[in-house]
Amino acid sequence: MRGLLLLALLLVAAIQPHAAAAPQTYTDPFAYCAAVGNVDAPDARWAGERVPLVIARGLQKAFRIPGDTVPDHFIRGTHWRCMGGEVYACNVGANIPCMSRAETSRTPTEGMVLYCRENPDSPFIPMYVRDRANIYDWRCMGGAPVIIRKVTDPDARGFLSNIWYQIAPPGLPPGKGL
Repeated sequence: MRGLLLLALLLVAAIQPHAAAAPQTYTDPFAYCAAVGNVDAPDARWAGERVPLVIARGLQKAFRIPGDTVPDHFIRGTHWRCMGGEVYACNVGANIPCMSRAETSRTPTEGMVLYCRENPDSPFIPMYVRDRANIYDWRCMGGAPVIIRKVTDPDARGFLSNIWYQIAPPGLPPGKGL
């Protein structure tokens, strides 16, 4: 009887769902990124401020803005993410497309074609026409869109590499742009 009772308890334990352990949460962006590796925006594991002060200060440094007080727009307009276990940040500033993937197509859009028909020899195609996330500068030649030059490359996660800055932990050597 005792053996049957033990067997029944083991069976009940085996078929009951195991209680899921609570996921680890973080309030230090550097520890968070080291743990998660790659994430395009903080997820449920992030339990800290929307934009930690250390990230805002890192962007302030990247933009070479002096002072001890972090300008408010570095808190309000900043996005941050993890790439390769490191912290990266971008500030929307003048309509910077932080959260857009880089547009790498060499094929002009319909809007660019129409713009060049109306402005056949324009030395540039405005960003609102060509897409702010485009990695190329375009112009119109003889009524057709033409690539002038490549402006930047996508980073390893597909975002514009020239608008994202690696943020170093305080006291460590700075990353890109710092």
